[in-house]
Amino acid sequence: MLIRIAHHLEEGFIALLLALMTLITFSQVIARYLFGAGFGWALELTTYLFAWLVLFGVSYGIKVGAHIGIDVVVRQFPHTLRRTVGLLAVLCCCAYCIILLVGAFGYVHKLYVIGIEAQDLPIPRWTAFIMLPLGLALALLRLLQVAWYTLIGQQEGLRLADEAREAIEAVEGVETVEAVESFETLHPTAARKENAP
Repeated sequence: MLIRIAHHLEEGFIALLLALMTLITFSQVIARYLFGAGFGWALELTTYLFAWLVLFGVSYGIKVGAHIGIDVVVRQFPHTLRRTVGLLAVLCCCAYCIILLVGAFGYVHKLYVIGIEAQDLPIPRWTAFIMLPLGLALALLRLLQVAWYTLIGQQEGLRLADEAREAIEAVEGVETVEAVESFETLHPTAARKENAP
């Protein structure tokens, strides 16, 4: 139950960020073209929202297996070797994430100490940049979850999006539906006989 709520909160937060970006950009376009004026802060706010969307989306993409990767060679390995290579890849991603996380904490801390404000928004810059360490921490958490699932044998490493398979399935599904519709259109009596009890 708690996992389902967290999942919906993540999706809701991503949808909220995207909706806010769209609304702000749309209102900016309307204000500029209809009234000849715009909001000076709109571009900066949209940029920050987009950065939040990307950084939050990284961890969500790891969770749902939406990231792309090239695993054509790894798929040819036996199951145990695939798990080993997958775990190694996840640990490399964790190391990279930790390096970025340390740098992000240092950067945000310096912004906090210096007290720089955002260019157009009346907020301290560190508040807008806080998503940098938060997003990386969430990504690290998701990577550690993948590493654990790989160790206990529930996964073989990162789940990657398989765009080629999805495209083939989508085309095959469309062709099947079109073939059935074409058959029913060309032979309506035969289709009725097949569907009769």
